[in-house]
Amino acid sequence: MKKVLILCTGNSCRSIIAEALVNKTLQTKGIEAFSAGSRPSGRVNPDAKRVLEEEGAWDERYHSKTIDEAMKEGPFNLVVTVCDDAKESCPVFPGGVKTIHVGFEDPDGQPYDAFVETKEKIKNDLLPIIEKELNGGNE
Repeated sequence: MKKVLILCTGNSCRSIIAEALVNKTLQTKGIEAFSAGSRPSGRVNPDAKRVLEEEGAWDERYHSKTIDEAMKEGPFNLVVTVCDDAKESCPVFPGGVKTIHVGFEDPDGQPYDAFVETKEKIKNDLLPIIEKELNGGNE
């Protein structure tokens, strides 16, 4: 199983949504996701949870956590930052793990539609990139 770590600042919206969608969609292709925040909020945004429940991707194990907590799940094959702040503060990972940035606007504090839009963008834009990076089309 190849592992991807998805980072944002608060680990309450974008990275949690991405983690859940990767696990729902790409686990059968040998890819497992984890998420963390550079400054975790300690909570999952209720609208992020709702959008994942509607997608059939929510699991109670998803929670806001630090990078150090997430590192216990490694080693990782890929690190993805999904916000500019996390990109700037992203630590260097041991073993030369490839790090890429695919940014998404933070839906926190926005109407629920913004969460739906973010979920769709992550599903359509990020998941194919992660699959290509980790499986390269030749599984």
